[in-house]
Amino acid sequence: MNISMYQASVPRFLNILGNLSGILDKAQAHVDAKKIDAAVLPNYRLFPDMLPMTTQVQIACDAAKGVVARLAGVEIPVFEDNEKTLADLKARVAKTTAFIKSVNQRQIDGTEDKEIVIKRGDKETRYNGMQFLLGHALPNFYFHVTTTYNILRHNGVEIGKRDYLGNP
Repeated sequence: MNISMYQASVPRFLNILGNLSGILDKAQAHVDAKKIDAAVLPNYRLFPDMLPMTTQVQIACDAAKGVVARLAGVEIPVFEDNEKTLADLKARVAKTTAFIKSVNQRQIDGTEDKEIVIKRGDKETRYNGMQFLLGHALPNFYFHVTTTYNILRHNGVEIGKRDYLGNP
């Protein structure tokens, strides 16, 4: 059995983004029930040199929409990094999900060997489509979603593995 680039990407992103949205709902319910200042969780870091939860969600969304756009050969949507609340973060996840759903399978399938160039400062890294998806984009996406989960769990939000994995 073969798996296509679309099957390896879009359904995975949509599944985990949907789960992330549900996790953010549980975080909001936790904040409301415990009467916690709404700014605490979005600004929380696991360690002082780590990025706050807001940035973790932003990067996860950017990773998902970035790889889908690059593989599909369309412009990457630009979202301002101005989220302050859990509701703002949930809205960003929703915008990311809507973009990913707008790309169809024909645009992604067959991109295994497509050249993807990532620029960071004055450095360029070149990948083929499959290397980029499997070796960079998916691990980066999962890392930032997992870190978001860990921040929320550390702060007492009652979430578990089922919330993270959902129903693939």
